[in-house]
Amino acid sequence: MSWYDLRHLGIEGQGWSDVAAPYDRLPARAEGVVRDAVWGLSRHTAGLCARFETDATSLHARWTLTSATLAMPHMPATGVSGLDLYARTDEGGWRWLAVGKPTGQTTSARLVQDLVPGRREYLLYLPLYNGVSSVEIGVPEGCVLARAAPRPPERSRPIVFYGTSITQGGCASRPGMTHAAILGRRLERPALNLGFSGNGRMELEVAELLAELDPAIWVVDCLPNMRAAQIEERLAPLVRTLRRARAGIPILLVEDRTYAGSFLLEARTERNRTSREALRRGFEELSSAGVTGLHYLSGDALLGDDGEATVDGSHPTDLGFVRQADAFQSALKPLLRREEG
Repeated sequence: MSWYDLRHLGIEGQGWSDVAAPYDRLPARAEGVVRDAVWGLSRHTAGLCARFETDATSLHARWTLTSATLAMPHMPATGVSGLDLYARTDEGGWRWLAVGKPTGQTTSARLVQDLVPGRREYLLYLPLYNGVSSVEIGVPEGCVLARAAPRPPERSRPIVFYGTSITQGGCASRPGMTHAAILGRRLERPALNLGFSGNGRMELEVAELLAELDPAIWVVDCLPNMRAAQIEERLAPLVRTLRRARAGIPILLVEDRTYAGSFLLEARTERNRTSREALRRGFEELSSAGVTGLHYLSGDALLGDDGEATVDGSHPTDLGFVRQADAFQSALKPLLRREEG
């Protein structure tokens, strides 16, 4: 086997290059500026991926995790700490191919073998709820391994998702099954996953970092971590910070998903109701005040209406993430058409 550092193939889904460690999601200067919890979570590799081409008929991977905790009680090790491999089909889309199952803090695994011969493009996602200190791709000696072609200019600007544990990927079975990753494949765009489990709270320090980016769209999806009073206090400063930085970039405000058990849990129904009312009120006030480019996605359809799309009433299963991707896609596609022409 010949082994190659994944960084040499280019990392997608990273908004900043001035990072403390190669696979961090926030810049090094964010440490001590954002809360410690946000900084710690930003060192998870949620949403980071690499596109590459090879003619190899087998693919191997070696990766070392920053935490020895491979799984959570409600989320498997493949999602928390695993790798996820997709291949470009002859028709031009993406299809799942293999998952890298972590067996310890360092894992060496054959991802797939006996592939149909030919050079094609692959997409490898990194863990959702763990960090990595190194990732290598192994191919049989003599095979070609190269960066994939750059994305066309009209599809090179990312969709930036700022949110909670759900955005980060809890509780997808593997890294490619978050709604952000699904949308990145469907829409053929980079997707920046800035989900911070339990800590997506519309904080001004994070807003100022988001304002440094030049995305196609900002998606603000923080309600599962916020009460109505916090939304009323923080929404306007966040939106105005983004709008001052970039006048023409759409901002999509997203309501919280409906709790799966809310049909018998009045407190959860009330939580959804008050949060959504606060977000809707803020959206209307900002729009009336002349803030342009604001868009809104309601929460009722995010997970469907049958109660079958969560692990614990809150965090989506893979089914829930697919349904959520469907709802987001309907909201995002019209906004992206303006840029793509």
